Amino acid sequence: MKTETGADKPVLILAIETSCDETSVAVIKDGSEVLSNIISSQIETHRAFGGVVPEVASRKHVEVITLVVEEALAAAKVDPQELAAVAVTQGPGLVGALLVGVVAAKSLALAWDKPLIGTHHIAGHIYANRLVKELQYPNMTLVVSGGHTELVHMEREGEFRIIGRTRDDAVGEAYDKVARALGFPYPGGPHVDRLAREAAEAVPLPRVWLEPDSYDFSFSGLKSAVLNVVNQSKMKGLTPDIAGIARGFQESVVEVLVEKAVRAVKANKAKQLLLCGGVAANKGLREALVSRCELEGIELIVPPPVYCTDNAAMIGAAAYVKWRHDGDIPLDMAADPGLSLEKWSVSAY
Repeated sequence: MKTETGADKPVLILAIETSCDETSVAVIKDGSEVLSNIISSQIETHRAFGGVVPEVASRKHVEVITLVVEEALAAAKVDPQELAAVAVTQGPGLVGALLVGVVAAKSLALAWDKPLIGTHHIAGHIYANRLVKELQYPNMTLVVSGGHTELVHMEREGEFRIIGRTRDDAVGEAYDKVARALGFPYPGGPHVDRLAREAAEAVPLPRVWLEPDSYDFSFSGLKSAVLNVVNQSKMKGLTPDIAGIARGFQESVVEVLVEKAVRAVKANKAKQLLLCGGVAANKGLREALVSRCELEGIELIVPPPVYCTDNAAMIGAAAYVKWRHDGDIPLDMAADPGLSLEKWSVSAY
């Protein structure tokens, strides 16, 4: 069970995130206050390959993990013995990258005699919103990242129910594939977002709604439609309207995401709509959600960009919830690239 800390003693959690290509360590106070959040990015390394290379990512994590832990503790001005627990992303993610973080967290927990908290990566993204504002329940979260596109309902703290998910490409994956087709380097999402907002008009592209009552998403067909427009232009000897295509693609994606999220909020009587994941940094999506939520009278919470992309602060925020309800887990915990969000829900219910 969790270690008792006393009513007035803050709960300090050191959190480690290594699920993909960022090595991050943070120290979080009471699940909502960030004392430090150090991020070592590998973007420049993977740009040469046009995407993340798992083996390279794992080796880079090994190279810097100890230094990042030391820097996070120093920046937070916290001694290891002041910590209540050590948290780490258990999954989902790249198995080799996850293993580096899990082994590091186990070693620290054992050396410091602290509880270990295995944490779900998407739960971290969701609870990044608590670093901005206190959450109210029930709420609805729109998760938009490179590997996930989901609508997650939380009736209570730490209880997750996925009501909609992508049936093929995640939205971030679709952005990167479209960006590559338009000639942009990895990561391509920011380039598409910027160009879409600069374009004078949009090239018309389809919206994929699926069944009338479905909260699921599909972006594979939209990606194919973009490739078709590009190839047809080239076959005719014309230069593709890159900006117009970018705007058409983004408008199609954003309209579907916003409409389904708002419908889910209303149908489930959610008190708040939370946005999270790497694509939550997309300005076009953020602006559209802000505008629509103001119109509908829905409270929207959007983390700043630093808490949208992978970071350890969000892992600490989610781990605090797990710590309060379930306590620590055995040191034989394994990295789990297919870890279920719903099964990770706290056991208090």
